[in-house]
Amino acid sequence: MSVKICITREVSAGKVAGLAPLPGRMRPLCLTQSGYISGQTLRRLDRPDHRLAISTWRSMRDWNNCFSNDQRHAVQMEIDTLLGPETVYGLYA
Repeated sequence: MSVKICITREVSAGKVAGLAPLPGRMRPLCLTQSGYISGQTLRRLDRPDHRLAISTWRSMRDWNNCFSNDQRHAVQMEIDTLLGPETVYGLYA
């Protein structure tokens, strides 16, 4: 069964420039992982500091393999260090 991973972040206006290259480094890591189906990133219109990334995976196992990837983890740590609050993950089927 495919799963969707919803990742939410708050990005203050002063941190947008610093964040900009990081998703660009994360995406290729996901694209090469087994089971990756698709992904998209959205900016909330009524609250521009909120971002939502949605990725679709063939299975939870595939997502967990990507999530535990050392390169992905390193980029995620850069994102969390820049933005402060922890990134929030929601797992849906």
